[in-house]
Amino acid sequence: MNELNFIFFIKNPEQTYIQAHQHGCCELVYYFQGDGITQIGSRQHTFREGTFALISPHVLHDENHKSEESEVICIGFHSGYPGMKDLNSVYEDDEDRTIGQFLLRMKREFTEQREGYSEMLDLMVAELIIHLQRLLRIHVMPPTQEDQMQYVINFMDEHFQQNISVETLATMSGYSYDRFRHLFKEKTGAAPLRYLFLKRLELAKSLLLNTKMLVSEIASETGFINDAQFCSIFKRETGLTPKTFRNKFV
Repeated sequence: MNELNFIFFIKNPEQTYIQAHQHGCCELVYYFQGDGITQIGSRQHTFREGTFALISPHVLHDENHKSEESEVICIGFHSGYPGMKDLNSVYEDDEDRTIGQFLLRMKREFTEQREGYSEMLDLMVAELIIHLQRLLRIHVMPPTQEDQMQYVINFMDEHFQQNISVETLATMSGYSYDRFRHLFKEKTGAAPLRYLFLKRLELAKSLLLNTKMLVSEIASETGFINDAQFCSIFKRETGLTPKTFRNKFV
């Protein structure tokens, strides 16, 4: 779960010392201006403009700001990504200041507090973590085979009205064509195409019972190639033609 706990912008005068403290969440401290030294856990790190510190939960850290006024954004957040653990150090932003610019967007979202801002900030935490993963090349555990298959099933549940080939689904899953068909049937109890047809028939039944759409319109709406295919598969699965089904149950 990705969740923002706090965000604030602060200007520290030169020679400011922030005493050692800790948080119950991850913290990111971005230095837009200024320089100094921070101790995170048992190690000291220097910071300057365009760098940021990442601190894990319950890790003591302080800041000693040196020669000039500093401008800092601090955010505290929770993250379910295992790769975010144990990153207690100071890092350099890229040339485009991707992390810094994104934090300014988060600050603006928090300051304006438009409708849904709290939910938006939680979503932005998830996006921030992706930017950090790309910048720092954080290792993220690859999805398991079970996750990959579930992703394909979720895709089919959302897009069953479209023309989807089994070859495409197999590629999405990362398996060979034959292996995918075997594992899919093992998991769902139906072959991939039959699974799609059953999803289409489920929607078709609802449209037959709850709308006045023509059979041809329903065939097109639910993703069948033509009326003939729709009627043939419908009768094979239900024992009734679409028209008879409608007349019997409406």
